[in-house]
Amino acid sequence: MNSQTVIYPARIVRTMDPSRPVARAVAVRDGLVRAVGTVEELGVYPNTVIDERYADMVIVPGFVEAHAHAGSGGMWDGQVYVGYFDRTDPDGNPWPGCTSTEAILERLREAEAALADPLEPLRAWGMDNIYFPDSSILVRELDTVTATRPIQVNHANGHVAVVNSAVLAMAGIDASTTTEGVEKYADGTPNGELREFAAMGLVHELFGGGLLALSPRTLKNFAQDAVNQGVTTITDLGSMGLLTEEGRAAYADTVDEDFPVRLNVFQFGMGLGTGSLPETTAEALAAVKRLGHSKLRFGNVKLMLDGSIQGFTARLLAPGYLGDQPNGIWNTTPEEFEAAFAAFHRAGLLIHVHCNGDQASALFLDTLESVLTKYPRPDHRHTMTHSQLTTQAQYRRAAALGACANIFSNHLWYWGDQHADRILGWDRASRMDATRSALNAGVPISLHCDAPVTELSPLKTMKHAITRLTPSGRILGEHERLTVGEALHAVTLGAAYMLKMDGEVGSIEAGKRADLAILEQDPYEVAPEEIGGIRVAGTMLGGRHQDAKRGALASAD
Repeated sequence: MNSQTVIYPARIVRTMDPSRPVARAVAVRDGLVRAVGTVEELGVYPNTVIDERYADMVIVPGFVEAHAHAGSGGMWDGQVYVGYFDRTDPDGNPWPGCTSTEAILERLREAEAALADPLEPLRAWGMDNIYFPDSSILVRELDTVTATRPIQVNHANGHVAVVNSAVLAMAGIDASTTTEGVEKYADGTPNGELREFAAMGLVHELFGGGLLALSPRTLKNFAQDAVNQGVTTITDLGSMGLLTEEGRAAYADTVDEDFPVRLNVFQFGMGLGTGSLPETTAEALAAVKRLGHSKLRFGNVKLMLDGSIQGFTARLLAPGYLGDQPNGIWNTTPEEFEAAFAAFHRAGLLIHVHCNGDQASALFLDTLESVLTKYPRPDHRHTMTHSQLTTQAQYRRAAALGACANIFSNHLWYWGDQHADRILGWDRASRMDATRSALNAGVPISLHCDAPVTELSPLKTMKHAITRLTPSGRILGEHERLTVGEALHAVTLGAAYMLKMDGEVGSIEAGKRADLAILEQDPYEVAPEEIGGIRVAGTMLGGRHQDAKRGALASAD
């Protein structure tokens, strides 16, 4: 007897399949799309039933988020949110933003008073001093909360942390410390700001694990947040544990048949030197790749070149930063980067590389060309992730080399005014996150949120790429705007392509997995400024229904 085919009528189905871009219903059998069309067309298949639950909804492919961090699911447990913008946690609860330094300090004081153990560290996340040029929070400000309990406040970008004097003393950081990224006051004493991983690593052990520590609860929160936002495939871009059975256990034991998203886990592969370790690591990771299943993928690699633009640690080509600040920080040397890149490439692995500044993009492209010349490999799909200041010429070169770009368009909203007025200047800021230029050059693109750096919400990410609005109401680079169709493609089939999953997810086509996002409004039918506020009713993953948690909505940017 044939398996049952379930027909789901909808107000409209946006398939992202150019052969049939619009339909009125989706037929699902055994976790796969059997066909799209009208109810009448689909009724000819044997053993069909009609399920009307989405009849008033809009169905689009499940969103694919190709740059996020699973550890963000745990940051709501035991850490304090002090970011500038409102956020919503995985349970749907709103957290108002802290729009002044005093609001941040007050939230920290409240959290500190609630801790019973006087030595228990206080951790917070989401802050960025770039919003407060006249009243930044550094060590002296944190000491007004407490100078005895260790405090670490991580910037939203994840590349900068601020600590109090208790932490500096415990870590032995003082005027004699020469580690790059340990920032100091004019008198030479540390000001508490630690930029990039070498500096932040000095205090790592004091806080019992990294910012993005992983656990089963973390993964479940991460997955629920994804469902709430219509995401059916999501990436953990930068795990540290895939090379050991113990490190993989949190994933393997949690991502089961009831887990509501597909998870693609990338190993963080930097700092391997130029000896034999990159080759050994690549060989081991290639073996790990075979351990995944339909909901859990291992074996891809994330490398990191530079830092954060708003943290002034991204590497920029001339003319550099607006205020002629010193150039940023390399997180790996060019020699180490090429050794690692070559090893992972030769092992047949997919590599996504953190490139914020255009100098980082240049090094990525130089390395890719060098490696491809020595070790040709068709259809590699290696990707510049963030790709924020990639130039026109670099995009033309990326197209010639077969590279992709996962573009961080959310920056246009979260830091757009600061980029224009304080960090890059209007001309250069209007050229950043150049989605139109990438497409014109023939580079496959996607858009991402980099959760927890910005809110996990492909609909808001679409809105930012379509409107390029800043909070002050300016349009930052009007000629780089995307259409609704281009933006929807970027967060579905575009992201699936650069994960090498486009044969199974990213569009609604016969034979593909029945992964759907269920929306209450059609992105094509609302004003572009309102796309980020479209409510997600839930998702379907492999034919199984997943409900969004319906807590109070955060502000729609």
